[in-house]
Amino acid sequence: MKKYIFSIFIIIFLLFSHKVYSTNNEKTKILTHLNKLKNFSASFIQTDSENLSEGKVFVGNKRVRAEYFSPTKILIILDENKAMYYNYELEEDEFFNPKNTNAWFFYDIFRNPLFFKDGTIGVKDNELILKKNGFDIEDREFQIKVYFEKSPLVLRAVELKIENEVLKLSIYNHNYNEEFDKNLFKLINPKYFN
Repeated sequence: MKKYIFSIFIIIFLLFSHKVYSTNNEKTKILTHLNKLKNFSASFIQTDSENLSEGKVFVGNKRVRAEYFSPTKILIILDENKAMYYNYELEEDEFFNPKNTNAWFFYDIFRNPLFFKDGTIGVKDNELILKKNGFDIEDREFQIKVYFEKSPLVLRAVELKIENEVLKLSIYNHNYNEEFDKNLFKLINPKYFN
């Protein structure tokens, strides 16, 4: 009887340790993938409880650029500690600390390899979900989920929940290894480049 119980314990332990190893392996694979996204762009559709926006995100070596095309043409360029917002219709620009706005997640997902270090990974069918909970600079609780197609590994969506607000970006038209103009990521009003 002791042999039987010991055998069952060993089988359960091996199955559980395989699942933990497999999950950690998937997380490492995803974090490596995100960290390697340089000279990358993709289109997105952003939704919240009231609005629908369309745009494109560009990921460079050190900065992230988000261009919104509709309903309003807006440009956001993010660095680790500084950012620029430009409204094309109003011809207004504003410089700000990205950590003081909901835009911070764009930078942390793509350019901060340590951001998801304490995150968790879930597997559902052919989908991997990278999840992180925490508190933002204003001490508001947040949860970020990044959805990937498992095979091949492709970023599909980002969901940000801060308190009762939910923002979701569906990502498509991926372009890898793009050649970007040297001015694309500059934190300067874009009308000076035209």
